[in-house]
Amino acid sequence: MATSVRRRLGAAAILAAALAGAAMPAPAYAAPALVLPAGVACADFDLGLDFGPSKHTVMKEFKDKNGNVLRALEAGTGVAVTLTNMTTGEELSLKSNGAVSKTTFNADGSYSVQTTGHRVIILFPTDIPAGPTSTLYVGRVTYTVDTNEVFQLTSSSGQTTDICAALAP
Repeated sequence: MATSVRRRLGAAAILAAALAGAAMPAPAYAAPALVLPAGVACADFDLGLDFGPSKHTVMKEFKDKNGNVLRALEAGTGVAVTLTNMTTGEELSLKSNGAVSKTTFNADGSYSVQTTGHRVIILFPTDIPAGPTSTLYVGRVTYTVDTNEVFQLTSSSGQTTDICAALAP
């Protein structure tokens, strides 16, 4: 799954800020591990994400003579994910499928990613193109991430599934 650490930490911070000012009723179903508020991952509803265990994933880093990571390769079956419309309780479960990601790190802290296989990519309103969108890609996707953690989708090919539309009431 193409969710970066920034996405997980940023989403947790957004959720904490949202919860600080308002009490929310408990859902009738189990709360997911991560909830992205409406307007962040899907326009009209909070999106819950639960992650299953990784069946088999291998990561290899390639470093220069000074120990700086230049490239990283991640390959395997990844993790299963369940996405939930937190308003309706509607769920979309995706089993762990094969994917390979090649990341190239730049000296300025930005990086480029080429991924093939099955990936869920969530674009925030601050990304390019601007989200909120949550999409399952089965094929090839390339994107860059700048030093401010802004994702820019540069290309995609293959099949796509609009997760927000699939979970919409």
